[in-house]
Amino acid sequence: MASSDTLQRRGLMLILSSPSGAGKTTISRMLLEHDGEIRLSVSATTRPIRPGEVDGRDYHFVTQAVFDRMVEEGEFLEWATVFGHSYGTPKAQVKAGIREGQDFLFDIDWQGTQQLYQKMETDVVRVFLLPPSIDELRRRLTGRGTDSAEVIAARMERARAEISHWDGYDYVVVNDDVQACFEKVCEILHAERMKRARQTGLIGFVRELMKD
Repeated sequence: MASSDTLQRRGLMLILSSPSGAGKTTISRMLLEHDGEIRLSVSATTRPIRPGEVDGRDYHFVTQAVFDRMVEEGEFLEWATVFGHSYGTPKAQVKAGIREGQDFLFDIDWQGTQQLYQKMETDVVRVFLLPPSIDELRRRLTGRGTDSAEVIAARMERARAEISHWDGYDYVVVNDDVQACFEKVCEILHAERMKRARQTGLIGFVRELMKD
């Protein structure tokens, strides 16, 4: 007899958002390494490719003219311009993957989250990571040793603005311990995969069970 884990299901879109320094990049990396059923959504961007990056793996690198055409033709689920460069989530690849049971991970801010939720509501799972305190967040940002005091102050101001949107998410997890936070995100992902609405193979399975 087939178990529920082997039944056909619809994929989902797991969004991880957090202010800078609250750990979403670390948790995202751990999740991608640990779970073979989820992959990072590859965005299109107009920013220059950086050393070590691969077109199509890290981003789809396009010109501003191409990006603008994609916007006009409705090819993005969400898009935004950040620090002078545009970023967007291509619609076709995500929708096709979800139909086939593929899960996608999104590392985006609250504005991108709102856009995705408006277009793909039932497929979206929104998780917001909070730092244990503002002082700890400042310590993490300072500890990187890569930013000036002015940049850190700007990041702290932006962090407070991002935190104010915590109530637009389905789940909120305080990241006071990376491993514990990761385990909670895994629990959320597992439970969401098991939701009846995503178990598209259940109808046929149950019909078989009820046959004389």
